Amino acid sequence: MSQAAPAITRSPADVVRMTPVSQAANGVCYAVAGETSIGSFDLERMIAAVPTKIASALKRKAYYFVPLTVTHGEEILIADRYDVALSDNAVCHRNLNLGDAQCVFISTRLMDDKFSVAFEFYINVGHALVEIAGVSHEFSELAWKQAEAGTRGETSLDAWEARKLALAGGPDAERFKNEYFEATFSDTISIYLLSLFLDVDYYDLRERDYPLLAPSSLAERLRKVAELFPANAGFEFSILYKRRS
Repeated sequence: MSQAAPAITRSPADVVRMTPVSQAANGVCYAVAGETSIGSFDLERMIAAVPTKIASALKRKAYYFVPLTVTHGEEILIADRYDVALSDNAVCHRNLNLGDAQCVFISTRLMDDKFSVAFEFYINVGHALVEIAGVSHEFSELAWKQAEAGTRGETSLDAWEARKLALAGGPDAERFKNEYFEATFSDTISIYLLSLFLDVDYYDLRERDYPLLAPSSLAERLRKVAELFPANAGFEFSILYKRRS
């Protein structure tokens, strides 16, 4: 019986050289290489959901949607399709500086659906925005007010740990407080973008390692982010509550 040929792997630099980059109307640069898990319509809408005010901060950054980003020690390779032999060494994404630009390679075939691919992309966008533009003072005030009030849960493990350390006091409390603001702001941006692209059930975001932030508290944070970064035309932000059976 014949066996399928192994996936072709290339260096990130070769993928960049061989793959044309598109720029969406909001300014986000992106490319698709290989047999990815998301269709062109969904991908284009996922990119378009990023508010222009956020996209304008992502200059000299391009997002490459690929099947697998594989690491072998210091070496990074991009596979042209899913290959089970490569999957153990694959990572969800990798940021690489090539020339004067940063390229973000997102492994679409490590994820089950467009929800997962979109969330991975939006998490990267959220972190990039915070790194480039910093944290909103208004948002920080809101998040810290919630933390001091003992609001249940958080939006990520990083936020959960930083919050505990910041509230504990000590000589590094201010550093942990700033880390908390960075984590919560990028988390909330990511969830906000996901909600523009898809109808999100908040409990689909649940994790095992920390309790989810109370829904009413997240709603406050999301509304603040929506004020800072209004949705593009064709997208709508809303928060709906429903009684769980």
